[in-house]
Amino acid sequence: MPQEPLTIDDVLGAKSGQRILRLNGPLIISNLFDLQARMRANRTQTLILDFSHVPYIDSAGIGALVGAYVTHQREGRKLFLVGVSERVHNALIVTRVQQFFSFYPTLTEAERAA
Repeated sequence: MPQEPLTIDDVLGAKSGQRILRLNGPLIISNLFDLQARMRANRTQTLILDFSHVPYIDSAGIGALVGAYVTHQREGRKLFLVGVSERVHNALIVTRVQQFFSFYPTLTEAERAA
C-alpha cells in the first residue's frame, strides 16, 4: 500500500473551548504522527475529530485514538468523533474500543453537545 496522506484542518469550534480537527485520508501508521502531535498540544475543553473523510483506520490509528481518549479522560476534557464511516466504526467495534468514544453524525450536533 502506498504512503497515503492524511491532511488535517485545525479550526476553532462554534463555542469557546472547542477545537475541531477535520481529517481527510486514512488514519494509518505511516501518517498519524501529525495528528498525535496536534491532539497532544490541544488544551481546549472539547476536541472534535471530524472523520467524515476518513475511509479507514488501522490498529496504529486506533491506538492513537485510545491514547487521546485516555488523556482527555484523565484531564476532565471531552473527545468527540464526528461522521465516522461504517468501516471505521466496525474497526472500533472489532477492537472493542467503541464504548470509549462519543459519536455524532454531524459537526453541528457535536458542537451542541459540548
